[in-house]
Amino acid sequence: MVSLVIPYTRKAFIDLCRCARKEMSKQDGGPKRKRSLLPCVGVGVLEGDGEGSLLPPQPPQPRRSQRQQQRYKKPAEEEACVVLSNSTMMASSHNQSHSEADDYTSCSICMGDMVERTTLERCGHAFCRLCLDQAFKVKRACPVCRQVYGQLIGNQPPTGCMMVERDPDLELPGHEGYGCICIIYSFPPGLQAPEHPNPGVRYPGTDRVAYLPDSPEGNRVLGLLRRAFEQRLIFTIGTSMTTGMHNVITWNDIHHKTSLWGGPHCFGYPDPTYLVRVTEELREKGIAAD
Repeated sequence: MVSLVIPYTRKAFIDLCRCARKEMSKQDGGPKRKRSLLPCVGVGVLEGDGEGSLLPPQPPQPRRSQRQQQRYKKPAEEEACVVLSNSTMMASSHNQSHSEADDYTSCSICMGDMVERTTLERCGHAFCRLCLDQAFKVKRACPVCRQVYGQLIGNQPPTGCMMVERDPDLELPGHEGYGCICIIYSFPPGLQAPEHPNPGVRYPGTDRVAYLPDSPEGNRVLGLLRRAFEQRLIFTIGTSMTTGMHNVITWNDIHHKTSLWGGPHCFGYPDPTYLVRVTEELREKGIAAD
């Protein structure tokens, strides 16, 4: 009797497992739920149609917290940053070395390869010999750093004169306690020389007045302006920026105060920075205090 019950019990248990497996396969399309195996007390291996054996489920893997994930992720990110930084440094050094090589072999005037390389002795900048000769015809200064070589001569008409008068009773705003220096520039009419825009064309004469404070600093600037006038750098012949007239004597790029009051925007006083600015403009042309 017992031998007949056991096969029927085993068959019933197998049928029960099949039904349970079918139910679980139907639920695979929906939200996943936790599944538990049916108890298998006293049963070892299932027999029959290749259904396999019932094995205990694998223990779930412990999940890492967000902090642990960041900890494991950080070394990889740091390694990537190191690789990127090294590649950037290599590219930068390559570009720098390439730029230095270009600066050494190319002329900054014509942007081509050096032809008869000529190096300026004071600043060390190098150019093509022909390019430097052409640049020095315009201005005897380094085209890169503007350091003056030799004495710079302008194209101011040579027939003018510079006169200086002093008025101890006239005080310029911002320079109270000092008198006033009046500079009178006078030019007669004449014909343009070959270095002017239109050689042989007549230009009208002009008289210009400028002002300086009769202070130690003002007298120092006056001495610099005398040297600039002797080197024909104060005026030029061209188009007036104020009147628009052509072929007239006009100021060069050395600024002057032509008004007693007016303020800095009207070429007048007070202008606390004027003496410093005009000193820098004169230094760029190679005129500086001894």
